[in-house]
Amino acid sequence: MNAHLTLNDIKDKRVKIVDVLRHPADTEGWKRLGCECTDFASDARNVRLGLALDKFNLFGNMSTSYSMWPVVLIPYNLPPWKCMKDSNFFVSLFTPGLRSPGRKIDVYLQPLIEKLKELWTFGVRTYDSLTD
Repeated sequence: MNAHLTLNDIKDKRVKIVDVLRHPADTEGWKRLGCECTDFASDARNVRLGLALDKFNLFGNMSTSYSMWPVVLIPYNLPPWKCMKDSNFFVSLFTPGLRSPGRKIDVYLQPLIEKLKELWTFGVRTYDSLTD
């Protein structure tokens, strides 16, 4: 994530349009998390992450069946125009293979999930420019 973001960059400037999903914060799940985890949701500095994976051909040759599946974490605390920029993605792992990992994806994701659970439980101390 870009270290030069200001509080104004993080503030929500989205225009609300009924029945239009412009950011995950528009979803019922996001709102429910805010109600169920009030301590977490009340502090805008807590990080909310989305997880995505997709396939690409490693060699750029469509006749080659070997592919990679990157697993990317996306920080959704940022405004929509910033959270979807490549420079703000966290590439956490690659799953190689001839085919989609399918049901075996949990084997690859297990270390990442364990680390995220640890961060959820214990957190991590960081420099806080807002209270400095």
